[in-house]
Formats: sequence, structure tokens, C-alpha cells
Amino acid sequence: MRIGLIGTGRIGSFHAAALSRHPQAGSLLLADADPARAARLADRLGATAAPSVEQVFTWGVDAVVVACATEGHAELVVRAVRGGLPVFCEKPVAPDLARTLAVLREVEALGGVLQLGFMRRFDAGYGRARELVSAGALGRLHTVRTTTSDAEPPQAAYLATSGGLYRDCLVHDFDVVRWVTGHEVAEVYAAGSDAGPARFRETGDVDTAAAVLALDDGTLVTATGTRCNGAGYDVRMELAGERDQVCVGLDDRTPIASTEPQGPPAASKPWTGFLERFGPAYEAELAAFVRLVRGEGPNPCGGREALAAFRVAEACELSRRERRRVRLEELPDL
Repeated sequence: MRIGLIGTGRIGSFHAAALSRHPQAGSLLLADADPARAARLADRLGATAAPSVEQVFTWGVDAVVVACATEGHAELVVRAVRGGLPVFCEKPVAPDLARTLAVLREVEALGGVLQLGFMRRFDAGYGRARELVSAGALGRLHTVRTTTSDAEPPQAAYLATSGGLYRDCLVHDFDVVRWVTGHEVAEVYAAGSDAGPARFRETGDVDTAAAVLALDDGTLVTATGTRCNGAGYDVRMELAGERDQVCVGLDDRTPIASTEPQGPPAASKPWTGFLERFGPAYEAELAAFVRLVRGEGPNPCGGREALAAFRVAEACELSRRERRRVRLEELPDL
């Protein structure tokens, strides 16, 4: 098997290293808008560097991994699918809902294979929470709480093309809420604050956000996020039911301290970022893609799954902007 990987920045380099260690991934062909960066990574991993992205499609590969900047995702996914190649794409498919729908319609019309990168589905803690909910161990869920907090804000250049806090960051929470609970989001109400660094106001984004989601079975979900959590990278999910409650992401590296006299101490080595916290999950999702390409496993996160989470993020952005509740049925769908 030969896999072409496009984009050798931070996440692309991580994916390339993971695939280079996979016993069934075969050889790697790396490409980047900066050919020198692809060449340096290829030298480190014993892979082949292409002089441009074009060669990924003309030199012959069995599958494509898209890990470049967001604005390039749609074109590359469509090109791969038109060439009959299975494709793994980091979220999102496209920067906005209209282009996302256009890409997914073409993927489905061509019978293409597209797996989206929602790595929390491969995290052990979220997987266990899903098992407990499915088995009824918590009883009827009444409340779910999620939080995603970055240790420090990204640069302005990244914010300008990220799509905003809901689409870029909290979309992971929206996806995993659906995956763990087995229910769809019916309605949202969202608010955001840009009171932090000036770069957020300058790019029309918010540094902190909160959303209330109503699921189709009546369960209430609160989802909060921030780019400015100085204590460290904090990603948690609490699920409370009539019988019991559990928490994902609560361990000796969770960057939160108790004020109680007998409470646990603050983490001595808090999580610093998403690659450190979800490293094993990223490797597991790529292993699932290799199995998918080899015909040995199902697609763990297809286009429609990714679309469902993206529509929730779009609804939250609309709610924040118009200061009102938004029902998901207001947004276009496939």
C-alpha cells in the first residue's frame, strides 16, 4: 500500500509519523505547499517527498490523507474521490456549510470513501462513556457537560482562516456528544465573548464561548470552550443520569485544582495541548483508516457524521450572531 499525505505542518507531521510506524500502512508519499518542509519530514521518516501536491495524484497512491490548511480540503477531497481513492481528511471538509454540502454530495454521487478526523471517537475515556450510556448504566441522562479549553490562543493568522471557535474547536464536542449519547441535537442557544486578546476582535472571532444544546430526547447539554486557559489544556465531558454520573478527561493531568481542604492537589504536569492529550486517539483513527482502505473494517466517521457536527457548529454561530435560539431544522442538509 502507498499512502499520499498532503500537508506536513503540525498535524500532518504527526499523522505521517504514525503511519510510518504502522506495519500495514506501506510506503508514504509526502507533499506540501512548501516542498522543502515535506522533504525534511520525508528524510526523518524514510518516506518519499513529492515536488508538489500534483505528484500525489500522478505518481500513483492507494489512498490520500489530507492534513493541509482548511481552505485546501474541499478541492483535494473531491480530486481524490474522482480518482477513485479513499481519503482521510482532517476536519472540516470545507470552511462553510454550503461548500461542505457540495463536497459531500459529490462524494456520495461518486460512491467515494471519505473518513473525517474526529479523534475523540478513538479515545479510551469517551469510548467507555459511550459503552456505559448504551448499556443504561447511568439511567436516563438528564445533563451532559463538555468543555474544551486551550492553554494559549493561536496566532492571528490562524484565527483568520479557522472558521471560528465553534467550527474549529467546539465541533469536536458536538461530534462526541452525538456519538456518546446516540442522540441528535435539536436546538441550540449560544453566546461568545471577545474580551480577551485583541486578535479575536480583529478577526471577528470569540475567545470564549458557551452553548446550551437540547437533544432530541430532552437531554440538556452545556458546551463551553476557551482559547485562554492558562492552567493548561482541559478537555472533559460529564454525563449525569438518574442512576449515576461519570466524567471523561478527569485524571492526574487535568489542569484544575480543588479549593476543598481535603481535595486533590493541582496537576504537577498538566496537559499542554491536543497532540499530547489525544496522541493515542490520533494513531487509532489512522489505524482505522488503514483497515478501511484494506477492506478490513467499516468507516468510523463518514461524511454525514461529520456534517451533523458541523451543522451544530453552524447553528451555534448563527445563534451567537443573531442572539436567538436556533433549531437545527433551519439549516440545510443533504
